[in-house]
Amino acid sequence: MQGGIVLFAKRPGLTSFSSLYSIKRALATKKVGHTGTLDSFASGLLVVCTGSLTRLASYITSFNKTYDAVIEFGSETDTLEYTGKIVKTAPLPKKDDVLSAIEHYTGDILQTPPLFSALHINGERASDIARSGRSAEMPSRPVTVFASEAEEFLFEDGRVKAVRVRFSVSKGTYIRSLARDIGSYCKSAAHLAGLRRLSVGSFRLEDAAGFSSLAPFTIRSVYKTISDMQKTQSASCKADASEHTPHSKENEQSEVLEKMQSMTERLAAECGFGTTHILSAYEDDFKHGRPLFSSMFEKETAGACAASAEFSANGTCASGGVGSIAVFGKHGIFLGMISRRGEDTYSYAFVVPD
Repeated sequence: MQGGIVLFAKRPGLTSFSSLYSIKRALATKKVGHTGTLDSFASGLLVVCTGSLTRLASYITSFNKTYDAVIEFGSETDTLEYTGKIVKTAPLPKKDDVLSAIEHYTGDILQTPPLFSALHINGERASDIARSGRSAEMPSRPVTVFASEAEEFLFEDGRVKAVRVRFSVSKGTYIRSLARDIGSYCKSAAHLAGLRRLSVGSFRLEDAAGFSSLAPFTIRSVYKTISDMQKTQSASCKADASEHTPHSKENEQSEVLEKMQSMTERLAAECGFGTTHILSAYEDDFKHGRPLFSSMFEKETAGACAASAEFSANGTCASGGVGSIAVFGKHGIFLGMISRRGEDTYSYAFVVPD
C-alpha cells in the first residue's frame, strides 16, 4: 500500500484517536500515523499519514500551525482550559490591556508549557505527575508566535469576558499557555474556552474531510458547544470509549477516499521539501539503500519555504521541511526522503517499500 495523506476535520468532544475511525474504516487499514493530536475539547485539522507514508508523520509534526482560540478571562484552571479545576480568579481586564497582552506575546518568547501535557519531566510524563497531585517545575522553552490578531470580543459590564484570537505559531507552542500568560499580563486570569486548528504547514482545514460538519467558530458557538457537551457528558464519554463506535457519517468516510492525497512534487514543494528525480539507472540502488551521490539525481529543486523558516501571512510556510528532499522516480512515483550531507553526498531519511 503506497499510502497517502488524509486531512480530517476533528469535531469537539472526541479524542484525536477516536476521530480516526472514519479514516481506518474508509481505507480498511489500521496503519495510520499521527502528526500532532488535538485535545478532546478542541476541533479542527488533523493531518494523518496512512500506509507507507506514515514515515512522513515526524516531518509534518514539525510544521508551523495556525489556530483560532477563545480565551475566557476571570479564572485560571489547572489544565489551562475550561474542563479543569479553577485555581485562580481575578477581575476582568480592559480591552486595551487585552490587546497589549496579545501584542506582548507575539514574536520569539520563552513559554512554560502546561503541566497537564504529554511532555516529560525527569523521564516522567508531566500529566501523570499533575494527576497524582504532585508538584513539579516545568522548564520554559523558546517558541515563536509569528502573528496574532484579536478577531472578536465578548464584554461584561464594559470589561472583556472573552476574546477570540488567531495565532500563527511554531512547533511546540501551547495555546493554553498563551491564554494563561495573556491573562496574567492583563492582571487578570484566563483559560482556554475553545480551540480550532486551521492549518498545519500548507495543509488547510477547509480542504479536510468532514469540514462541512463543523459549526462556524465564534465565541457564541464555543459557549454553545461547552453547554451541549456538559449536557451530554456521559453519552460523549461512552462514544469516545472505543474506536469502533460509529460516530462518523458514511459521507464523511466517502470524503476520506475522495480527498486522500498522495505525495506529489507539488505537494512536497508546498510542504517546504526540496524535490529531485533519481535517474532510472539508479532507482534500484536507491530502493536498496546503497550509497548516494549527486550524480544519481537530476538537479534538485528547493522547496517553497526551504530558503526561509518565516511563517507567511497566509500560513503556507512549513518550516519543518527545510533541509529535507523528497525523491521521485519514474512517472513521478514518490520513493522516499533524503538529506544533503555535503556537496556530493546524501543520507537516507527513509525509503518507501515496494
